[in-house]
Amino acid sequence: MKKALNICLIAVLFFVSCSKPDQKDYSVKKRNSISKIPTDNGDSISIQDLMKQRGLKGLSVAVFEDYNIIWSDTWGLKHDSVPLDKNTAFSTASISKPITATLFAILEEKGQIDLKVPVNNYLKRWKIPENTYTKEVDITLEHLLSHTAGTTQHGFTDFYEGDVVPSILESVQGKLPAYNNKEIDILFKPGSNWKYSGGGYTIAMMALEDHLGKSLADLAQEYIFAPLNLQNTTMKQPNEPGFLENVAKAHNDQGKIISTGIPITPQVSASGLWSTPSDMAMILIEIQKALNGLESKIISKNVAKRMTDIVTLKVMRGWSLGWDRRAAYGNLDWFSHGGANTGIGGHVYATMKGGKGIALFGNGPNSIRIPILDQLRDNIIKSHQWTLPLDTSNKKELPASLISKIKGRYQDLNFGELFELKEENGEMYIPVFFGGKRNKLVYVGDNSFITNEVSGKLKFIDRNNTIEIEYSRGPQVPSVILFEMIKGKTPSELALENKCEEALAAYKELKSKIPQNMIVQESTINSFGYQQLNQEKYDIALCIFKINTELYPNSANVFDSLAEAYMLSGDKTNAIKFYKKSLELNPKNSNAIDMINKMSEQ
Repeated sequence: MKKALNICLIAVLFFVSCSKPDQKDYSVKKRNSISKIPTDNGDSISIQDLMKQRGLKGLSVAVFEDYNIIWSDTWGLKHDSVPLDKNTAFSTASISKPITATLFAILEEKGQIDLKVPVNNYLKRWKIPENTYTKEVDITLEHLLSHTAGTTQHGFTDFYEGDVVPSILESVQGKLPAYNNKEIDILFKPGSNWKYSGGGYTIAMMALEDHLGKSLADLAQEYIFAPLNLQNTTMKQPNEPGFLENVAKAHNDQGKIISTGIPITPQVSASGLWSTPSDMAMILIEIQKALNGLESKIISKNVAKRMTDIVTLKVMRGWSLGWDRRAAYGNLDWFSHGGANTGIGGHVYATMKGGKGIALFGNGPNSIRIPILDQLRDNIIKSHQWTLPLDTSNKKELPASLISKIKGRYQDLNFGELFELKEENGEMYIPVFFGGKRNKLVYVGDNSFITNEVSGKLKFIDRNNTIEIEYSRGPQVPSVILFEMIKGKTPSELALENKCEEALAAYKELKSKIPQNMIVQESTINSFGYQQLNQEKYDIALCIFKINTELYPNSANVFDSLAEAYMLSGDKTNAIKFYKKSLELNPKNSNAIDMINKMSEQ
């Protein structure tokens, strides 16, 4: 009997020493996460007060650690006066993409599809149009799922009950409203660069459904959602049988429900997933388990590695088959993805090791929702102490000659963002763009630096009479040139000075040199023009819209925008002229017809 008691005592002691922290410990972490969010003046604010201050209608979160959900919570309303609960699903928007990629990797291992063969082999309803780039390299599903195919159509319009909802065939053909009114095109040689593309994911969805004869929603249910018993997750749409009943509705910046509040997204692979933070956490945990050699209910280690291995560094800090691999919060390595349909969305984060992570969703517009979700994310990471110190064991003395050579303004060659590298007391600092309010660069020799919350190294190279920044992240992925020092003015800066001819020349040069650069995209320039138009800076707005018509002369949308600018500036003659030009390019442009009729009656 005494021996049995001793064995029991040993078992108890072992359990106590190896068990996870108790619920009380997690309760403290939870309380600190949601009640002590730092403010700019050095105080703190609770998540409830922050939501009220900013006008976010509802928020839901799940936090996991050591491969288990340790706490979850909801605040606010799903719609009207109805409160959220932990089973309320949100439109996850682009988080659909990595879940779609996960499904493809699972099916590849099962031998049902090959991600490396030409995708046109699987497509039946439509084929990718051939151009100069596709003659060089066939587009594969691997290209599409990693955004390296060069496909156009960044994102899509949300539809609601009562709208005419396009098919995915009509989507890829460009039979859509607004800026997706052109058939998908290819902007660069597949595999040579990176460009985010919902259109690419729609092609992948079509290929899968054409090949297997099943819907993406049914396949995801069969291979991911059902095995995990996820009751509040679906890729079915609101206009289809099997859609969820307990859902949050999309809200605008006035806190009003947008249309019915429940967006229909026929491009399911790109933005059609609905889920809860806890259900998303379960999927992320399964991927983490497989990555770290633990048993998973849905995927193998090979599949988990296949979908999280970095494919390209052309997007700052890395992208995998479906996951964003850029994040390095707390100097940990993460896979993550965000999603934003109009008035609703969220973000999910998971560490590559250790089973840590966060899933957050909110029903409010980007401008309100994203800053709150980011603040809560940062506070969760801080309060849970998910941090490692930067390894500075290879730190070297920074030469003054190098400081004078590299300090200055730089531009991202793919996205066009500007930042300035500054020197202070013999140290170099890089701004918010790289994470954190201001990061100090640590010199490690060979013109290379490391910094907090950025994986890998930044190497400064003097080439072609300018300074380029090469980014590397280990021997597995080739290093890339991501940034270039700017000595003059950017195209947008010239446009803001109303130097239209110089600005147009600069835009043309940039488009010729880097056609996938976001600065020269039609939608980017159009948004830039409307920013000025909304401030009643008519001359500058007209300059920008004219540039867009020069760069995209076959786009009905850019001429429609130019016409609107003329109309608002009081120039009715040119407004009618360019609405007619827009109508020539798109005879179904009802806005142009309405505006011409309205001005003709005046």
